[in-house]
Amino acid sequence: MLNGSELATFRKQLLGWFRQFQRDLPWRRIKDPYRIWLSEIMLQQTRVAAAIPYYERFLERFPDVRALAAAPQEEILRAWSGLGYYSRARNLQKAAQQIVAKHGGQFPARMDDVLALPGIGDYTAAAILSIGFGEKYAVLDGNVARVLARLSAIRGDLREATRWQELQETADRLLDPQSPGDWNQAMMELGATLCTPKSPQCLLCPVAQFCEGRKLGIAESLPEKRKKRATVKVTLAAAVFADEKDQTLLLPPPKNTKEKTSADHVPTLVSKMWHFPTISVTAEPARNLLAFLRKRMPAVQSRRWQLIPAGKVRHAVTYRAITLLPFLIHVKKLPRCRGARQVPLSDISGLPASNLTRKVARSALAAAASVPAMN
Repeated sequence: MLNGSELATFRKQLLGWFRQFQRDLPWRRIKDPYRIWLSEIMLQQTRVAAAIPYYERFLERFPDVRALAAAPQEEILRAWSGLGYYSRARNLQKAAQQIVAKHGGQFPARMDDVLALPGIGDYTAAAILSIGFGEKYAVLDGNVARVLARLSAIRGDLREATRWQELQETADRLLDPQSPGDWNQAMMELGATLCTPKSPQCLLCPVAQFCEGRKLGIAESLPEKRKKRATVKVTLAAAVFADEKDQTLLLPPPKNTKEKTSADHVPTLVSKMWHFPTISVTAEPARNLLAFLRKRMPAVQSRRWQLIPAGKVRHAVTYRAITLLPFLIHVKKLPRCRGARQVPLSDISGLPASNLTRKVARSALAAAASVPAMN
């Protein structure tokens, strides 16, 4: 690996490129550990362009750790709604509450304390401490790992435990101790903008001269693709009630979801958020959904309900490919259901709901526009 004058040149060229060409991202404008932490959590599983408006709105509502710690969780989830992977938002608040309780509302500056916070692992801790506090910790995420794999022409599964540890050691050796925050951002920026998964722009790379993968002509084929988990197809059916005032019914976030779940486990698929009455089905979706509703709402004369097919909704959750079949049910008055809430079908954003539930609402609205209400 690089050392001596080569390493000094490598650092100088990469940092020079970053400082001249870095993207203007809102979390880079101030060295606030809270904002850096929020951005890093949002950017997990989310593209930068998609995260920015959420980041800005979230900060308006929760400008600091204390505001986040004190807010109702439902309000936090509503602000997060649409970003997906909602455990991130729940862990954010748990961590904020821990920071207030144990650190006086100040984000901790020690690695052990940061790693003790819910939802924070090695990468996130290194990013916060290096960028926010100037501590000498090197980050290793997918972008950085791809850059390192091409620089050293590393083959095989990068996520294999021993190989990942070796990559971390390489990142540690390359880290510029004088500018650890800028250095980590430069490595991530290189992977995100030039050393991309497909069609890397080697001609624009500020450190292309040091890249073994490029010299061997294999940069584009690195890192080697991991074996993906087989896709599991899941079919769901959901009941979308609509009364004469355009109100609908959402069920509360499911509880008792700690046990190991199956691929079609509904609480997992609705992200433990507010949702339409939903079940997993293999056949006769309308009939099975009606039986579920009778059991869930035993006081209602459900045999009078007409279940109107409202199209199909496609969605993906990790390895699951979901087909959800919404059924529109026109009623004069919404049925009573324990824990349920009434919201406008045209705007369910008053409650924290997942993207899947939002898609169901849109599909049902489209069907309602073309199918008149039945008396």
